[in-house]
Order: sequence, then structure tokens, then C-alpha cells
Amino acid sequence: MAPTAPSVSVLVPTYDREHLLPRTLEAILGQEYPGEIEVILTYDKNPPNPAHERSTPGRRVRVIANTRTPGLAGARNSAAVQATGELVALCDDDDIWLPGKLAKQVALMQATGAQTCATGIYVVQGEKRIARVPATAALGVADFAAKRVVEASPSTVLVRREALLGPIGLVDEQIPGSYGEDWDWLLRAAAVGPVAVVTEPLVEIVWHPGSFFRTRWATIVEALDYLLDKHAVLRENPTALAYIYGRKAFALAALGRGSEARHWARESLRRKPSERRPYLAALVSVGLLPAGLVTRLAAATGRGM
Repeated sequence: MAPTAPSVSVLVPTYDREHLLPRTLEAILGQEYPGEIEVILTYDKNPPNPAHERSTPGRRVRVIANTRTPGLAGARNSAAVQATGELVALCDDDDIWLPGKLAKQVALMQATGAQTCATGIYVVQGEKRIARVPATAALGVADFAAKRVVEASPSTVLVRREALLGPIGLVDEQIPGSYGEDWDWLLRAAAVGPVAVVTEPLVEIVWHPGSFFRTRWATIVEALDYLLDKHAVLRENPTALAYIYGRKAFALAALGRGSEARHWARESLRRKPSERRPYLAALVSVGLLPAGLVTRLAAATGRGM
């Protein structure tokens, strides 16, 4: 007998993106998937708009307010504790699920027994559409420690609800500004079991000038320190330290804290001489490059800083 299609709860946190929501919601509700789909649309720091609520056979949108810590993490968790689906999916309010996304992930999870599943993505900036796909069909703790694996975007994540509410746990609401909350959560998810990957791009991740963390440098520095304190696996991995120190160096350079930036750039290069961020941080720190230009050029490649 073929396995039944489990019900799915999709957590969509939103903040000041009212004009983008219809496309995101339609892409979720329009999935050709035989199981039930409920969307929990969570308004963060804004009054909920009940106009988005709907209910048709097998498809439902619920609108709630973030009743936990203000910010992305609290908004996701407010929805997670109300989810009724056997599986829980994440989707940001400006991202688009492509046809077949949900069905392919569920099939892979049923075939492998995985607790968590991700897919590849398209990074979309204006007319540019760049495919980024994880290199392997399963990602473990070592993979996420060595690099942030941006390809495994939160908007691709599908997880068993009992694992989310149990051994993996909810999103960490203490991370400053919720920066890196996806990296933190995926490290914890991979510790429970390998994250299965559908190795094709099935979600459009929209990058635009309003992207939340593009210029919030002080929050980034604080959050990176928090993640290092929390995860021994990051402190023990030279590649992870090179990335984190390089990212920190660039943020400090953008803040005009040149001496500190160059210190962390050196610490990054000690771990991995080929890491590109410390070189860019050094140039920004002495005024040879503007941080905004570097950020824009990096984003244009679909990589980011």
C-alpha cells in the first residue's frame, strides 16, 4: 500500500510585506499535493490582517499575531506551537515555492525516514535568477559547521512536527536580531539526523534592497559572537572560524571600527588563507572600498557577504 500524504503546516512570518503576500500564499496553496495544507500567517509587530484567512477543502490559511519575542524567531515559534500538520514547513513572506516542491520533499522523507528535508534554491534579484543547490543528497553537522550552506534556505525546510517540538527544538529567540537563526537551527536538526536534500532548485529566494540584514552590521557582530559561544562545533572547525571571523571583520569595517576589523581579518586568515571576506574587510577598513559597493556586488553573484 502506498504511504498516505501527511498533512503539512506552513509557517509564514510577515512584517511590512503586505503587497508580497498574495504571490507567496498562492504558490503554497497551489502545490499539487494530495495532503492537507494549512498556512499559519504570523504578523510580527503589526496587527494581523484577517483578509488573508481562507478555508477550502484541503487548504486553509490562518492569521495570527506573534505572541512571543518580537522578531523572526518569535514569529516562527508562535506559529510552530499552533501547527496541526504531521509535517511543518517554513516559508518567508517574499519567497516562492515552485511546482512540485512539497510533493518531492515528502516523497524523499518517506523513502529515507529523514526528520528534516531541504531543497536547492534560485536566488532572484530583479531579472537575475541564479540556481544554488547543495552538493550532496544529505547534509550532516560537519557540513553545516564547515559552511552556512545558504542553499538550504529556511524557505526550503520541511520537518516532522514531533522532531521540531522535541529533540530539535524551536527557533532560538535569544539570537540577537534573529540573525543566523537558520544556521543555528540546522546545526541542531543535523545533530538529530542528516538533513535530506532534494537536489534541485524548488524555491525562489528573493533578494532585494529591503533585505533585513543587508546593513545591520552591529547586530551581525553580536549574533556571530552568540553563535560561537553556543556551538562548540563551530569553535572547533577552522573553516567555520574563518568564515565567522571574516564576516565579523567585514561588519566591523562597515561600522568604521578599522582596528578591530583588521584584527579579526588576521584571525580569519590564520584559519583559512583563501577566505575572501577578510581581504575585503581590510580594504573597507582603510577606505579603499565602500562596504555598500562590496555588499551589492556580492549579492549580484547570488552569494552575499
